[in-house]
Amino acid sequence: MTALDERRIEMAENSDERTLDEMFQWLESAPEGFKVEIVEGAVFMSPQRDIHWQIIRRIVRALEDRFGMDVTVMSDVRIDFPGTLNGFAPDVAKLRDGAEKDEAGRWRYQDVEFVAEVISKGTGHNDYGPKKAAYAAAGVPAYLVADPYQRKCHLYTGPKEGDYTTETTVVFGTDLELTDTPVGLTLTTADFPRE
Repeated sequence: MTALDERRIEMAENSDERTLDEMFQWLESAPEGFKVEIVEGAVFMSPQRDIHWQIIRRIVRALEDRFGMDVTVMSDVRIDFPGTLNGFAPDVAKLRDGAEKDEAGRWRYQDVEFVAEVISKGTGHNDYGPKKAAYAAAGVPAYLVADPYQRKCHLYTGPKEGDYTTETTVVFGTDLELTDTPVGLTLTTADFPRE
């Protein structure tokens, strides 16, 4: 038996004991310009396109206009969410006032008040499926999906028992009321670019 064979056996025997930290260490050499996430133990890498970033920027700008430049808003920063091996890097995550990093130096999902994801073709099923379920299980009060392919925004609120109780859908160009959420604003979608 070669050393390579021994390593493969060792990796197979330990595969059930992998951690998010180990997986992200393996991925540190991902190409620049790619977003890396681990969703239910599966690795997803997607390039950030112009349209994607333009929508993210408009959402972040609305949050900064509402809360000021010192608002704690993250983009593409790892936050571990409930479920098996869920290390997400939300397109936009607004944290509550006073949020602090945990002992590992990461933001805690318990402090997330709002998440926005902009759909990418290859990973959109995650945003509507397992990520939506994980955000609801984490109790994130407001989850926004901006979909440039559908040209719609879907706002999910009222997390309960791993799902959201309310969905509001508007077409791009229609203002989206977030006044009853922790962000307390009206989001203008008129300038959201479309695919």
